[in-house]
Amino acid sequence: MKKWFSFALTFIALFGVLLFAPKIASPAHASDALIDGFKQVEVASVADAMEQLYGKKIYMSHFMRPVFAAKFAGPAVTVLLKKEEHNEGSKASQGMLDLIDTAPEGSVYVMVVEDGLDFAGIGGLMSTAMKTRGFAGAVVDGSVRDVTQIQKIQFPVFSRGIAPSTTINHYRVGGVNIPVTCDGVRVEQNDIVVADQDGVVVVPRAHAEEVLKKAQELDFAEHSTLPLIEKFKSIREAIAKFGRI
Repeated sequence: MKKWFSFALTFIALFGVLLFAPKIASPAHASDALIDGFKQVEVASVADAMEQLYGKKIYMSHFMRPVFAAKFAGPAVTVLLKKEEHNEGSKASQGMLDLIDTAPEGSVYVMVVEDGLDFAGIGGLMSTAMKTRGFAGAVVDGSVRDVTQIQKIQFPVFSRGIAPSTTINHYRVGGVNIPVTCDGVRVEQNDIVVADQDGVVVVPRAHAEEVLKKAQELDFAEHSTLPLIEKFKSIREAIAKFGRI
C-alpha cells in the first residue's frame, strides 16, 4: 500500500511538472515560419532587400529559368559535380543520390555541374525521387532533361538549360553540403533559396530574418502603389507616396 501511495505521489509530481512547465518554442517551428514567410514574398523584393541592407547581389542570372512556372522557398542542400571522364558508372555519383534520400523534407536541391551546360545534372528519376521525398524544388547550374516527366509530376526545377545528355561517366561528385557557387551566387547548406518566375535568390541564413522583414515591407509598398497608379493614372504621384519602384 505504501509503495502504491509513493508511486501515485511521484506520478502526480511529474504530471504537474509537465503541465505547468514553461513552453519552449521549437526551433523547427521558427524555421517553418521563416520559410513560410519567404514563400509569400516576391523574389524581386528579396533581391532588393538584400541589396538595400547589405549592398550585395544575391540573385542568379537571367539564364536560370524554370522548367515550368513555379514558386518555392526552402533551405539549401548542395552538391558539386566535377568534370572527369571515367568508367565507374553511377558509383561515382552515389553522393548526390544519397543526398536526396537523407535531406530533410522541404529542402531545395542546389546542384552545380562544372562546365555543365551541355550535361543534364537532373532528369526524371531524380526529380521523381525528390518529389516523393518532399523537396521544395531544385536549382541546377547546368542543364536538365526528361522535361516531360518533370512537368508531369510538377516538381519545380530551375536550370540554365535543357540537354539530353547524362553526367554518368563524365562527372563525379566533388562534395555534398559544401559551399558552392551556383550561377555566380555563393550557396551554403541551410541558406534560404527563394524562386519564382522572376528568377532565383539566395539569402544567407544569418541574415534571413532581417531580409524577410525588409522584403515584406517592400512588397507592401509596391502592392499599395499599384491601385494609386490606377487611380491617379500617374506613376509619379504614386511613387511619391510610397517611394517604391
